[in-house]
Amino acid sequence: MSNSDQIQRFLFEDTDQRGVLVGLESCYQEVLSRHPYPVKVASLLGEMLAAIGLLSSTLKFEGRLSLLARGDGPVSMLMAECNHRRDLRAIARWQDPIADDAGLPTLLGNGQLAITIEPDRGNRYQGIVPLEKPQLAQCLEEYFMQSEQLATRITLAADTEKAAGLLLQALPSDKDSQIVEENWDRITHLGSTLTSQELLTLDNSELLHRLYHQEDVRVFDAEELRFDCDCSRERSLTALKTLQSDELEEMLEKEGSITMDCQFCNNQYRFDRTSIAEIQGVSGAVEPSKSCH
Repeated sequence: MSNSDQIQRFLFEDTDQRGVLVGLESCYQEVLSRHPYPVKVASLLGEMLAAIGLLSSTLKFEGRLSLLARGDGPVSMLMAECNHRRDLRAIARWQDPIADDAGLPTLLGNGQLAITIEPDRGNRYQGIVPLEKPQLAQCLEEYFMQSEQLATRITLAADTEKAAGLLLQALPSDKDSQIVEENWDRITHLGSTLTSQELLTLDNSELLHRLYHQEDVRVFDAEELRFDCDCSRERSLTALKTLQSDELEEMLEKEGSITMDCQFCNNQYRFDRTSIAEIQGVSGAVEPSKSCH
């Protein structure tokens, strides 16, 4: 397949056009191991992971990039995130039954796709496009055309074992427009001959040779991708701080402790009465327990 759990950028020399390949296997399996996803939801989540991996190639800052699809269909939410360290995580919400042959419009119904950039320092940015295309890749192409004014072609593929993606993009150029268009038409036509099976099974060097052996392609070093969730005790405490004291007291009286579950990775953070006193500014707090599933 495309190099497993890696992202690799490449450039078409003298054309002002670039490409990105991403392949996921262990990362993808880590995500699927956290929840019992139906086959079609799992493959859609694989496409989301491959897509956010491709989009992360544009990250030039410290922070997080997220891709969120929401709709009124049986799949109400798909979400994938990647940060500047190339840590990935993803989750989906759905209601049974889910047909194995259902397409994106059927599964998500009327909805929208949001791409959110969250720098650690600086302003948050979000671009939104409607989910009006039959494939996730086409919705993302529409986003780039509307929000970035960049001609983009995206190919995504996923089964229940692997996920992969290819992005081709025309960069701003001062070259003759006819030459730019001819280069773009040639490169995207060659890219369109790639099958999902090839994307999932060929490694990057084989894939690029298969498509572009007659092009002058400069390939950059691959970057590792990994599954990692940045949930923490501190983040859970921050969430609890938004609640009123009487709400916290009611939960403590009912359960004896408060448990915060991470939806992405299933980690649990448990806080007893002394721990809750810590966020209320009372001394004598003890360390809450954390259990992983």
